[in-house]
Amino acid sequence: MRDTPPAGFVDLATLHPRQRAVVVLRFFHDYTEAATAEAMGTSVGTVKSQTFKALAALRVSAELRKDLPPDLTVSAPEGTLR
Repeated sequence: MRDTPPAGFVDLATLHPRQRAVVVLRFFHDYTEAATAEAMGTSVGTVKSQTFKALAALRVSAELRKDLPPDLTVSAPEGTLR
């Protein structure tokens, strides 16, 4: 039987690829803003703004999910992350 991924991972899959990259590098790999900017070939300011936008989107997603009845929170059909 396949376990469903945690909701946070499903939420990550909904982010724009650059926002997802920033979140993964900053919070999963503990990169600094400067190291993230260097790895992505962008500026520290862009890393900051993309982090802000990504975290805002994840908060909204969590808030929306919180309001759903339990039977509607099943997130993704098997084989997908959305």
